[in-house]
Amino acid sequence: MAALVLVLPQPSTAASGGRIGGGSFRAPSMPRGGSYRGGYGGYRGGYGGYRGGGMGFPFILPIFGFGGGGLFGFLILMSIVGVIVNSVKGSTTPTIPSSRGLNERPPGPVTMIQLQIGLLAKAKELQENLREIASLADTSNPTGLQRVLQETTLSLLRQPNLWVYANVEKGQVPFISAESTFNKLSLTERSKLNAEITSNFSGQILTSNTSGLMPGEADSTNEYIAVTLLVASKSRLELNEAITSEQLRESLRMLGSISSSELIALEVIWQPDGQGEVLSAEDLVMAYPNLKHL
Repeated sequence: MAALVLVLPQPSTAASGGRIGGGSFRAPSMPRGGSYRGGYGGYRGGYGGYRGGGMGFPFILPIFGFGGGGLFGFLILMSIVGVIVNSVKGSTTPTIPSSRGLNERPPGPVTMIQLQIGLLAKAKELQENLREIASLADTSNPTGLQRVLQETTLSLLRQPNLWVYANVEKGQVPFISAESTFNKLSLTERSKLNAEITSNFSGQILTSNTSGLMPGEADSTNEYIAVTLLVASKSRLELNEAITSEQLRESLRMLGSISSSELIALEVIWQPDGQGEVLSAEDLVMAYPNLKHL
């Protein structure tokens, strides 16, 4: 039996960072006393869905689709495989009772997007902007999260001369596994930070100096700033995964234009964020191995 071995990059220990985000993966509300049968069992969603039986594994991936390599692509793939396995085990197709008492299908697939940029450390204004966004944003609702996404993409779009590296990956996963997949992607990126000095997540603003650092300018020897955007959306966004400066600019514009009604979850993660910290070229490559030179 063939085994799939994934070699994960070693997390960076170079710098602490900041985090802004929030979101909700709640399914449509269900009335009390409904006939909802716990769990989703077999998934039947958009793009044809998986109904169990009669379809080989090679035909599953084009239905949901996933892109990118490394850990992102692996987690997307495992999310899909998990739903397929559960649906094969199940003997019934689930339904969700609506407020009218009629049975409805579960929500369609969720688009996951991970955009990462490595900028020259001269982009100190970007760090200041992100801290300001974190201090003022209301991350407890979709409207506030959409503003965070728009302001973050605007800040990045205003620094094109400092872009050096970038990577864009996307994929679609069944709704029932979207939250766990997003959380795994988030934890992977957050683990690259020594600590989260600046944090505004789901309406809770926290500033931690447990690492002995306070938010501020990096050391004069600092080389790079790394920014990661994780987005979960109801809409299927056709971002170009090939990277040039113009394609990156277009991807940022598309992300910034996602409406609050389509945005499910968002995380903005950056490093360094503490006074006197350094993110070197070696640190950047170790922590973000999929970055491509623009």
